Amino acid sequence: MPTPELPDVIAVGAWLKNAACRLTDGVAHMSPVHGDLGDAQACTALEASVAALRRRSPRPVAAIAHDLHPDYFSTRLALRLAAELGVPAIGVQHHHAHIAAVMAEHQVQDAVIGLALDGFGLGSDGQAWGGELLWVDAHHWARLGHLGHLALPGGDAAAREPWRMAASALHALGREEQIVDRLGAAAGQAAARGLRQLLRSGFNCPPTSSAGRWFDAAAGALGLCVRQAHEAEAAIALERAASRWLAGGRDPRQPDPVLADAAGVLDLRPLIAALFNAPAEACDEAAAGFHTALAASLAGWAAAAARRRGVATVCLGGGCFANVLLTERVTQWLQAQGLRVLRPRQQACGDAALALGQAWVASRQLGAAVTAPTLEERLTCA
Repeated sequence: MPTPELPDVIAVGAWLKNAACRLTDGVAHMSPVHGDLGDAQACTALEASVAALRRRSPRPVAAIAHDLHPDYFSTRLALRLAAELGVPAIGVQHHHAHIAAVMAEHQVQDAVIGLALDGFGLGSDGQAWGGELLWVDAHHWARLGHLGHLALPGGDAAAREPWRMAASALHALGREEQIVDRLGAAAGQAAARGLRQLLRSGFNCPPTSSAGRWFDAAAGALGLCVRQAHEAEAAIALERAASRWLAGGRDPRQPDPVLADAAGVLDLRPLIAALFNAPAEACDEAAAGFHTALAASLAGWAAAAARRRGVATVCLGGGCFANVLLTERVTQWLQAQGLRVLRPRQQACGDAALALGQAWVASRQLGAAVTAPTLEERLTCA
């Protein structure tokens, strides 16, 4: 029997919408989606799925792949299982895994530019990532750029309360004196004053490049969502407002698309500033303008990277691409520039497919020849 080209790998996903995957000779076997690992039942379900995936094939498992975040139950499970089996536990950066999942689904081997947009993933620098421009091939990856940072006032609480992200955006615009007047009525005067002081001090205000938090800031700026009862509630409200305006066949007034700086940072503050400047009766039009300008900015950012690297394909991954309006416009503009655009089709764009990307990356790391070119050599040739 010939030796399989790729080793077997089990991947355990991340925290939200958790699912596991076993990659056997290049074929992916996905578990059911277990849900978020803050739920003990989801953790138990993950353990059961991993046990079932181990039994699925008599072939040995060569590695266990996991997210970089050390506190996830899935990461702890991966380390424990790897020690039990005597195989390596391979950490895969969250957004690298998002793009790899798209590459795995479409069976891509050549280098791609990846646009990964979501709410949170631990970066290789230990910071909160979520708006990432990547270069990825079968064996290597590099971060080419990211969205401009916003502070997360109150840490994780900022992801649940879009008004906090709107306050963070005002702070980033140098307009923090407006926080209480603009947001106090909805969030409470005392809360708004306290958050303003928190932003001024910088205490418990870690930076993030998260696209999800920029969407929260936009929804908060327009008063569409103050606190979220469900994940992505603010982003959904923003998309619905934009769709209402565009459904009438009208073109919105919009800020000019923004360009990345020399370090590859795409600063979205001008797009948010336009929302704070919009009159209340123009909410839907402003939401449409934000989507249109953001899509043009993202497409231009990715297309410029593709030209620099000599890459013909752009992969779109991460939960923010559940936004149909954004996804369609980014795709159209990239295709208009002659680029091939790949999106998830059979798999989810968000974390439910993350284990597929983890397994794909880990299997290729293990299967790579010792003489494979270095990352620098590949980038030079790309």
